[in-house]
Order: sequence, then C-alpha cells, then structure tokens
Amino acid sequence: MKILRSGSQPVKAGPAEYFTGEVTMEMEFAAETPARIGGLTVTFAPGARTAWHSHPLGQTVFVTEGEGWAQLDGEPRQVIRPGDIVWFPPNRRHWHGATATSAMTHLAIAESLDGSRVTWEDHVSDADYLGG
Repeated sequence: MKILRSGSQPVKAGPAEYFTGEVTMEMEFAAETPARIGGLTVTFAPGARTAWHSHPLGQTVFVTEGEGWAQLDGEPRQVIRPGDIVWFPPNRRHWHGATATSAMTHLAIAESLDGSRVTWEDHVSDADYLGG
C-alpha cells in the first residue's frame, strides 16, 4: 500500500504551453507498472482552461468545486459542476476548465498507453472558449 498524504507534495503552476490563465496542479500520482493509471487535482481560476488535447485511453474528470466548462471538438460546450463525472473518449480532442466567472477544481484521471497519457495540441482561442 502507498498513501500520498494531503499536502505532502508541492503545488505547481500549470505550464503555459498546456494551459491558458492561472492553473495550479497538486497531488499528482502515477501507479507503478503494470498499472497504467495516473492523475492529479487541477484548480482553474476564472477564465483558465486546458489547451486542446486527447488521451490514448480516454480521461475521467471528477468535478469537486466551482463551475466549469468542458467541450469535445465539434460538439457544444457543456457546464460541469461539483459531483459531475465527465468521460472523454479515447483519442477525442477536447478541453476543460473554469467558466469565465467561476473557478473550478477537478480530479483528472487517465491511463498511459506505451508511456503516453496525453497528447497536447493548440490553445483554445478566446472565441472558442467564450463561444462554446
């Protein structure tokens, strides 16, 4: 058994190459082989969001605080709230983050395939973000 105690890891800023706005990441974890699961808790300030990205085996997001938006490429933006569980299918381009006026925190979980858990793409434009 391995326990990662709350507060035992430093809080990191979300890298500007993968996020727009103020984003913090904490409690990152990755299971040991042969398990493939990993994840982290991400907090988005109002207006902050991920870049477009995809996951080879999909991604599950558990919203814990605030209000956010999530969108699959080619589909309408959806509002997400505490208690919501969002599933992004494998290899589907998507983004997620806070609304323009509310912060949002979620636990994001994804599995690795051949050592890769995520493929990052271009930033979500303000027009796409606000236009939904």
